[in-house]
Amino acid sequence: MLHDGQSRRVAVVGGSRIPFCRAHSVYRDCSNQDMMAAALVGLVNKYDLKGQTLGDVALGAVIKHSRDWNLARESVIDSGLSPKTPGMDLQRACGTSLEACAVIANKIALGQIDSGIAGGVDSISDAPVVYPDSYRRILLDVFRARSAAQRLLPWFRLRPKHFKPELPGVTEPRTGLSMGESTELIAREWDVQREHQDQLALASHVKAANAYDEGWYEDLVIPYMDCEEDNNIRRDSTFEKLSALKPVFSKDEEATLTPGNSTPLTDGAAAVLLADADWARLKNVPVAAYLTYVKVAAVDFVNDEGLLMAPAYAVSDMLKDANLRLQDFDFYEIHEAFAAQTVATLKAWQSDKFCRDKLGRNEALGPIDLTKLNVKGGSLAMGHPFAATGARIVANMTKLLSEKGSGRGLISVCTAGGMGVTAIMEAA
Repeated sequence: MLHDGQSRRVAVVGGSRIPFCRAHSVYRDCSNQDMMAAALVGLVNKYDLKGQTLGDVALGAVIKHSRDWNLARESVIDSGLSPKTPGMDLQRACGTSLEACAVIANKIALGQIDSGIAGGVDSISDAPVVYPDSYRRILLDVFRARSAAQRLLPWFRLRPKHFKPELPGVTEPRTGLSMGESTELIAREWDVQREHQDQLALASHVKAANAYDEGWYEDLVIPYMDCEEDNNIRRDSTFEKLSALKPVFSKDEEATLTPGNSTPLTDGAAAVLLADADWARLKNVPVAAYLTYVKVAAVDFVNDEGLLMAPAYAVSDMLKDANLRLQDFDFYEIHEAFAAQTVATLKAWQSDKFCRDKLGRNEALGPIDLTKLNVKGGSLAMGHPFAATGARIVANMTKLLSEKGSGRGLISVCTAGGMGVTAIMEAA
């Protein structure tokens, strides 16, 4: 957004999502469009938007079929909004829906639109299965052929190996490492102990379960496919149970990342309604909070920095933009891709050396009050549908600030490719 006093303030009205569910469970037969449309329908019903035309809708998915080339627009048509509402696809790995919030917010701030929806969805259960490039080239050669002989000839190259499917993976093309393997390296570099990871994981489950039991999520999560809450939450989890789990990304003695302190592969969708304050008043919908700052950053994770450490840089730069300290927040929503990554980021901000040498600061940013961190649970408990997590976090933060009636919140999301997307929100 512009910060020259001329741009419009961007209001966050609120959010809606379907329960996040472990891959290959409740949503195993659902597509990205099915889930995204359901989340949008929830938002439309919540704010009485049926038949209305919004300025734009921006959303995306990290893993999607080629048939979903116009996922946003198709989901909008299914949502109950006016068919005249535009939709655009975008993707920034795990920061997709937070990036979508920034795109819609900037359009509102510049006066291009007065309202819009940002969101994201991902399905691991319905992941595309493709075949080797060599088989694809055979098919394309047949398609391009102009005679019967030309159409027949490519088939002589066909071999049994061509029928071995290639499943989508979460490995980094530049390093060949999975996200979990990359985070093991971060944990070692920052001396993140297994004990601290399991403590963070347990806290995430306890806080998420308590929030559901209190009814806090009733107006944020809509039932879908006979599911009413995130099915990864473990109410019976204990520190002893988490401590007993074996590492999964490395088998050496120093390995610390387990299924308990890492996010599971997850299906789900989430959406957020943003608007100009005048539009909100005209439509008689509440302004719950404002989105005031957004910052993205990237690191050289191949040669220099940990894959998921970019938010440490983005937050530092954003704080300079806003002239704020790290401690000037009432709530912190930090995406828990892995407990180790979250702890490493917190340790980096407390390191004089890191803040001086990497962030260009004179001293460490310092610690945060951990009682303000992910107070209604985080990704370790609720799961992480890659493109949907940012919208979940923005919706959570909006409600937290609205309930408090004052203050501000900091959002931090790490992503594949060594990027980070961060934001600041303020109560209305």
